[in-house]
Amino acid sequence: MRHSGRKFDELRQVEIIPHFNPYAEGSCLIKCGNTHVVCTASVEDKVPAWLKGQERGWVTAEYAMLPRATQTRNSRETTKPSGRSQEIKRLIGRALRAGVDLALIPEISIVVDCDVLQADGGTRTASITGGFVALYLAFEKLLKEGKIAKNPVTHFVAAVSCAVSNGEEVLDVDYVEDSSAQADMNFVLTEDHRIVEIQGTAEGEPFSEEQFNKLFSLAKKGIAELIGVQKNVLGVSK
Repeated sequence: MRHSGRKFDELRQVEIIPHFNPYAEGSCLIKCGNTHVVCTASVEDKVPAWLKGQERGWVTAEYAMLPRATQTRNSRETTKPSGRSQEIKRLIGRALRAGVDLALIPEISIVVDCDVLQADGGTRTASITGGFVALYLAFEKLLKEGKIAKNPVTHFVAAVSCAVSNGEEVLDVDYVEDSSAQADMNFVLTEDHRIVEIQGTAEGEPFSEEQFNKLFSLAKKGIAELIGVQKNVLGVSK
């Protein structure tokens, strides 16, 4: 039995509140249990210098945690992001771009900021799932304003963590499970279960291919449910 009382294949309670920020072109607050992340998508009428003249747009991300998002205070990253934050923001950017046809947003960049208000494990996966909703809303605004001809989302993308905890494969781990896991993985998948990225680490004894396959099956189930929540919030037919 998991300490939370959840079944081994059960997500934490998920809530996505769209239009959370009244100023951003797209935004939401995503709550995955006690992990809460504000995601805002900001539109800029420019692209990085290396993309100029290529008739393609760009989607990138930023990630940060508030000082008391955790049980003890972390220093505010006022100048240079930590190595962890840099790695996570690149992951989020890659994940979001995987679901977008950048050729449909020429000379437009969208920056998705993911700010963790409260952390209880799975902040990067919640940022990807919520960040995608904020991004979709920004595209819808651009579409209404006539700045793009169609929504460039090609397929929905979401992410979830899985782990081997107390010898059992479990879905959507919180901090207690993550901190004592024998192996932990982050899965980023499309709605048709194609792989965007998989991050996995054994914390002690190496894990087997059989265990990996069980974790992957859990991830596919969880991501299907998360994408269902995304589509429901956005009013997109399933």
